[in-house]
Amino acid sequence: MMKKQLYVVFVSVFMVLLLAACSGDSATSDTDESGNVQLTFFAPQGKAPMEENEFTLFIEDKFDVSLNWDVAPTDALTDRRQLLLASGDYPEVFLEGKFSSTDLLTYGSQGVFLPLNDLIEEHAPNITAMMDKSEVFREAITAPDGNIYALPRFNECYHCTYSQKYWMNEDWLNAVGMEMPKTTDDLYEVLKAFKTEDPNGNGEADEIPLTGAPDKYVWNGNIDAYLMNSFIYNDNDKYLLLENGKVDFAANKPAWRDGLSYMNKLYEEGLIDQAAFTQNDQAIGQLGNREGDEVVGSVTTALISYLVDTYDPEAERHKHWTIVPPLEGPEGVQLAGVEKGIAEFQFAITNKATEAQQVKAIEIANYLFSEEGSLYSEYGPSEGSGWKMAEAEEKNIKGEPAKYSYYNLPERDPNVVVNESWSLVGPKDLSNDFRDLFAEGQDPLTAEGYGTRLAQATEVYAPYAPEEYYPTGVYIRPDDTEAAAQITTAIQDYVESNLAQFIVGSKDIDKEWDAYVEGFEGLGLDQYLDIYQSAIEKE
Repeated sequence: MMKKQLYVVFVSVFMVLLLAACSGDSATSDTDESGNVQLTFFAPQGKAPMEENEFTLFIEDKFDVSLNWDVAPTDALTDRRQLLLASGDYPEVFLEGKFSSTDLLTYGSQGVFLPLNDLIEEHAPNITAMMDKSEVFREAITAPDGNIYALPRFNECYHCTYSQKYWMNEDWLNAVGMEMPKTTDDLYEVLKAFKTEDPNGNGEADEIPLTGAPDKYVWNGNIDAYLMNSFIYNDNDKYLLLENGKVDFAANKPAWRDGLSYMNKLYEEGLIDQAAFTQNDQAIGQLGNREGDEVVGSVTTALISYLVDTYDPEAERHKHWTIVPPLEGPEGVQLAGVEKGIAEFQFAITNKATEAQQVKAIEIANYLFSEEGSLYSEYGPSEGSGWKMAEAEEKNIKGEPAKYSYYNLPERDPNVVVNESWSLVGPKDLSNDFRDLFAEGQDPLTAEGYGTRLAQATEVYAPYAPEEYYPTGVYIRPDDTEAAAQITTAIQDYVESNLAQFIVGSKDIDKEWDAYVEGFEGLGLDQYLDIYQSAIEKE
């Protein structure tokens, strides 16, 4: 009898435990001892623990959540993310995943990423408002199957749109008695004068007429990003052309060859820095900020601050650097590279999340798309630390009254690690409307006016955008995703490696151009074009 009673008790207890384990009840499966919903976020590892971050603590208190963190070094973020997804042991939320549209379709079709449509409709009015305000945003986040699998950091940045820029040392132009170049022939003469006429006046042949760096180190630092646009349009990514809705390829055209020949001529005559194809951002900065005489005459990069210090209020060298407009090539081509669209997604909710966790996660994301949420996420929740209300006289980048300011804040202790915001982590509203809320110095040659300087430089480039260009971040059709990933990488690597070899002369363009062009057949160029044509047709 006793055994039977014990058996009944055992079975009853077992069934209660089993039901609790299987129920998905937030009281047992997704909450902590205080009743807060627990969430694990995947994110990059910062200089200080995310658990102790001021904005993290603010979010936990505001939304009654307990956040756990699975972090990875920034340079290993993608690899770590892939390992988690491959293992099946991934968190409920990717706060910062660096996902492409292809990734979204892959993990969405597998059921790993949950569709967010209903969650947004029920719990995310700020995200809905952003979709209503920006068709670019709506199209970018909506997959071909109609689902929204992830959210981006909506980073509208005017100067980023035309980032394939070229800067020149105006003091050197004056020293050699020449005007700003307008054509590629003009540029050749200017660079030759920089090399031979001692513009820094030290009596030594130490001048570097034109320098740059690989794009992976310096944003659009590769010299072809700017110069090729005087011969044929160069998107500096997939090398695609678009004309009357028809997709074509740039890097096998005769005009591309002409551009390479021109750059090879500059290199052979010592007008391009030999280190331009290998040096990193630190090397560029050391070159530009070295003590004594300046040795650099021009640089290809989105930001002149890679080369010379623009942030130190006492810095003077940057003030005589000026933007060079797009140059007209021998056939009249004069274009500016355009980067417009959303290519990367940060936030995704996975199938590990319970209903309660899904709701909390989308509520947090929705808050990040509010003005306050974006402000606190980017600069911290404490007014007077990372931001403050603008003074009456402070103006934004358009010269209009500003609402917020990050200037003239209390000086920080350089020995204390700042851990007050998520900064550039996670989805949020960094649209032009949000950016225009902030004060910018009106003098472009001051540290506070650097944003104004970049905007003014961009205004020089905007009129030269091509009438049509292939959009950033399109969704590849699900059946094409695997092939697209393989072929795109192969073609990009092939173009980039041959481009450098033709420019430096390790490959003879007269003898080896035909073989280079034929090489695209083996890489699947026809299929490549078909894939990207289908992607924009949206049928």
